[in-house]
Amino acid sequence: MLTVDFHRLPITPGERVLDLGCGFGRHAFEAFRRGADVVAVDRSAGEVAEVMKMFGAMVATGEASPTQLARAVRADLTALPFPDGSFDTVIASEVLEHIPDDDIAIGEIARVVRPGGRVAVTVPRWWPERVCWALSESYRTEPGGHVRIYTADGLGSRLTDAGLTVSGHHHAHALHSPYWWINCAIGRESLPARTYHRLLVWDIVKRPWLTRTLERTLNPVMGKSVVLYADKPAGAAPGAVDAAA
Repeated sequence: MLTVDFHRLPITPGERVLDLGCGFGRHAFEAFRRGADVVAVDRSAGEVAEVMKMFGAMVATGEASPTQLARAVRADLTALPFPDGSFDTVIASEVLEHIPDDDIAIGEIARVVRPGGRVAVTVPRWWPERVCWALSESYRTEPGGHVRIYTADGLGSRLTDAGLTVSGHHHAHALHSPYWWINCAIGRESLPARTYHRLLVWDIVKRPWLTRTLERTLNPVMGKSVVLYADKPAGAAPGAVDAAA
């Protein structure tokens, strides 16, 4: 299940792609499948290990070329171990809302993308997220929970302050919003939550016309995530960020 639209963030063979907060690697795998050299970053050792296994499996089954480079590493998004301008494309999906020092994290995203490169950042959308916060305190207070809520305009301003030029945005995963509201209201192990989860898994695997059309229709209204796309100006110094950041 991809949050970033790869038609709006085209990846060409040989590009260097960084996937930050990769989790179990959904965006990293798609970039690798499209021919990119990929680095996936997460703080979880278990998820990093699983992503490395999948990179190997993709090469073994012919989904990716053995000449491509791919690795998964543990790292802190506020102190990335990469030189300035190392990547053509940087993806940060559903991770900034977990980071207390998000100004530093956004600055790191802007630093490691090359001048002329592209960025895609996704976070939970303001109003579906606000409902989750109202329904469950533990949703935001448990370790690893969400520490803030973004608006699209607010996040866009933060990216601009870091020296990036926002080029557009959209919303995604409208069918997932009710699932999280049910989780927050009555618990993940409740019968309604488990039933709805089975529906979501069925939708992801089968991708039937009806639910795909319904989600596309509902995304502008209740999409769970907002996705922003931005560019680093070609004339920018490799590690430059706006002083305001």
